[in-house]
Amino acid sequence: MSVLIIIGSEKDQDFVSRITNKLEEYNISVSTHVASAHKNTLAVLDILNNLKSPEKYILITVAGMSNALSGVVASNSQFPVIACPPFKDKVDMMVNINSTLQMPSKIPVLTILNPENCALAVKNILDLI
Repeated sequence: MSVLIIIGSEKDQDFVSRITNKLEEYNISVSTHVASAHKNTLAVLDILNNLKSPEKYILITVAGMSNALSGVVASNSQFPVIACPPFKDKVDMMVNINSTLQMPSKIPVLTILNPENCALAVKNILDLI
């Protein structure tokens, strides 16, 4: 099973490094791609269409504000999606969290706010296999 992170914006790389560093501590390899669902929808779909079959994946999305990325990824993949949105502070979180928490029906997205907990959840899932 592989772990893939899709990042909505290059400026969130520092936040993503908190996830990837923890995954590396757990000896879990991860690949990352930057593609915005709003600005580069076709790039997001291309990433998903190029996942290697029959490999299975855990997908992590990192996008804030009006987080379309998590929904687009979940609706175009059969793999579990964990959203880990980056917020610059508590006010930003309170304003923007609903876009991650309120997904349409039949669009399952798990949400974990702490990047280290996101990595731990991935480890725990992989330990079940």
